[in-house]
Amino acid sequence: MTTALVLIDLMPRIIALDLGPYRGDEVLDRCRRLADVFRAQGRPVVQVRVERPGVAEQPPGSDFVEGLVAPGDVVVVKRTIGAFHGTDLHEQLQRRAVDTLVLAGLVTTMGVESTGREASDHGYELEFVADAMSGLAADEHEFTVERIFPRFGAVRFTDDYREPA
Repeated sequence: MTTALVLIDLMPRIIALDLGPYRGDEVLDRCRRLADVFRAQGRPVVQVRVERPGVAEQPPGSDFVEGLVAPGDVVVVKRTIGAFHGTDLHEQLQRRAVDTLVLAGLVTTMGVESTGREASDHGYELEFVADAMSGLAADEHEFTVERIFPRFGAVRFTDDYREPA
């Protein structure tokens, strides 16, 4: 079995929000580092973004940040808060024999938490990268990381994931 990195909603319009405790560009930089490590180890990287349902045109900044998605990455477009409902994410992960997900991205209490809860319902082991995500408010993020995420999996930090020496 294998571990996949799942990056949530790293889109310009979300990165630009007033986030806490980390700025969107800080989260993006850490997520890029994580993706580089996973790719170097030959492990799957999943890029998830949201599209608003029922609108003729998505708001500006609704695509992935430029240069984020690399060849071989799994791309998932969701239309709900979590990344599993109405997508092929579970099937994509099963094809790759994934049993553990490392979650990061934006926003802690929305896309990341919803995806984590759904992943738990699907039986995945979970790791949450606390400094590679941020909330709409610092206290929301901290509460979720300290009180909610440990009930579903392990809380880690970007520096816990390194390329093998």
